[in-house]
Amino acid sequence: MKEAQAGRRVVLFVDAAHFVFGAFLGYVWCCVRFWIKAPSGRQRFNILAALNAVSHELTTVTNETYINAESVCELLYKIARRYAGRPLTLVLDNARYQRCQLVQDLAATLHIELLFLPAYSPNLNLIERFWKFVKKQCLYSQFYADFSSFTAALLNCTTTAHKTHKTELTSLLTLNFQTFDEAQLVTI
Repeated sequence: MKEAQAGRRVVLFVDAAHFVFGAFLGYVWCCVRFWIKAPSGRQRFNILAALNAVSHELTTVTNETYINAESVCELLYKIARRYAGRPLTLVLDNARYQRCQLVQDLAATLHIELLFLPAYSPNLNLIERFWKFVKKQCLYSQFYADFSSFTAALLNCTTTAHKTHKTELTSLLTLNFQTFDEAQLVTI
């Protein structure tokens, strides 16, 4: 991370988010019955993204089916083109489609270092905070009449957030991670 902050390396946090075109309610308190419009359908919009740890810019691959190893390979090609000539480290969780041999071989060919997080540690993946931010901005208490406006809102948020919400993201996406160095096990 020190090399990334000094500009000598690019560190990207990678994860996928699967957004379902449905109701995402916020809080509504009312003394009378209140009807809220909600979209119908179960269409899904997937975004596989790599978040730059320093600039908070995203490199994305999207689809409406599912994320697989080919999607990760497509993202690796985009990242290699975008950051050509600079040392790259990708921080990933242990999703099977990210750990497969196809992805690891392509990363080695493109000179991209893959750093896999320990299992069950979303607190160490910076992009998890970003996905929470996107849900808050685009989904909660929002109504979209059709799937295309739903996807357009998500794409607009993810592509412009590093500029339009710079102050919020600077405080949210700090490089301070919750770790448990002195964890103690207690038997019950």
